[in-house]
Amino acid sequence: MLKKYLGKEKGITGLETAIILIAFVVVAAVFAYTALSAGLFSTQKAQEAVYSGLKEAQSTLELKGAVIATGNTTGDSGEIGEITFTVANVLGGEPVDFTPPSGGAAGVATGNDHKVVINYLDSNQEVTDLYWYVTKLGNDDGDSLLETGEKFQITVGSQSGQGNLIDALGANPLSVNMKFSLIIMTPIGAVITIERTTPPYIDQIVNLR
Repeated sequence: MLKKYLGKEKGITGLETAIILIAFVVVAAVFAYTALSAGLFSTQKAQEAVYSGLKEAQSTLELKGAVIATGNTTGDSGEIGEITFTVANVLGGEPVDFTPPSGGAAGVATGNDHKVVINYLDSNQEVTDLYWYVTKLGNDDGDSLLETGEKFQITVGSQSGQGNLIDALGANPLSVNMKFSLIIMTPIGAVITIERTTPPYIDQIVNLR
């Protein structure tokens, strides 16, 4: 009888041990799944950050050639009415939408159909969202996307009575010996800043160095 009862006790002890072992296995599995999920999530976020950074770098513009100003009036107190420069894609990356503003009678863009915004800054003022238009140079497939191998000439100022820098800047026009910046903001990619200083004498055409 004693052996019989002892045998039953051994069975109960074995069952308890099995339950404890199963509980440990379940807990370990839960922790392992949690750690694995966290690792996968972190890897995914890191991959998204890398792709996002690569896309941003590939969508950055670069300046090609000179920055040319057109004098609205000439002389040692002349004023500049237009600024022209040429841009292309860096690294042959993502296309940039250069749909021009729909209008700008006072030299400032109107409407919300344009994606690229150009701002003006000098020591006296900041003017946002200037009017500009685009001239496509060389290889061009006919759309408004600046793609690999294409060059767009951007003119900040007048076209068909849309207003020029004189209208946009008002009481503080861009004149002689002035340092200014054009800030070009695209939907994706880094902001491009063009900094130049006007000469002491404004000609009809000025190469801003």
